[in-house]
Amino acid sequence: MSEGWLTKARREFHATLLAGILTKSASGVPSNADKSSRPSCDIASAILDQLGPATTAPKLPGQTAGSDFEGVCARFVGVSFERMAHLRPGTFTVNKGGGIATFDQYAHLDELEAIARANREIATAIGSDYLIKPDIVVSRTPESDATINANGPMVDAGTARLSSLRAVNQPLAILHASISCKWTLRSDRAQNARSEGLNLVRNRKGRLPHIAVITGEPTPGRIASLALGTGDIDCVYHFALYELRSALVDQGREETLDLLDTMIEGKRLRDISDLPLDLVT
Repeated sequence: MSEGWLTKARREFHATLLAGILTKSASGVPSNADKSSRPSCDIASAILDQLGPATTAPKLPGQTAGSDFEGVCARFVGVSFERMAHLRPGTFTVNKGGGIATFDQYAHLDELEAIARANREIATAIGSDYLIKPDIVVSRTPESDATINANGPMVDAGTARLSSLRAVNQPLAILHASISCKWTLRSDRAQNARSEGLNLVRNRKGRLPHIAVITGEPTPGRIASLALGTGDIDCVYHFALYELRSALVDQGREETLDLLDTMIEGKRLRDISDLPLDLVT
């Protein structure tokens, strides 16, 4: 069997990370490792050895690394959607960042914010946690009647007057996916991603978008703090899941490997190469 496009895209994704984000320090510590944790350094080094070679460079500041990681992930998702148009027809746009109130399912949040700004008591009561700005958003443009009727009359002036997919009904883009990017994970970052996911669930009016997290965290224990459980996110996607599992096997980390396999078999953790196909489902 010839090499698949996703295999090539995954390799290019890693090459881009190795060009600036995924580096190692002068002492050999990978940039996604917790230098105070020996297991984190060992596992991250084993992953890097499989992906390498890596350049030796100072570790980027946290916000810079996070922003750069978001950009690389956004480009990967964007080119994947273009390549898979035959699996998910429609006009899709992938953007880095942006508030959810600009999309059809969450447009009412703008009105809620305006009310809160005008009334301090209401603002205190409802808070502002619903004002989510995902790292990556994938949206779909509503379709014209001409497109919907391309294979024969499907809609007319008398029916389907409320569906968001029909451009004549409403002009706003439909949020198809919300993706959070976490280059590394600490407990507070994991809970932040969970909170965003829950607010997307609770505050929508209409179809729930895909809710995913991409991470470069090397330690399964920290990944589990986000991946285990259901209801707030669809799935966590690891930037190098195959290499992570191989590292655990080679290092004889049986207990940690068992935790990783629990997440994989429980459909809570997948590889970055799985994400494009899941998003077009």
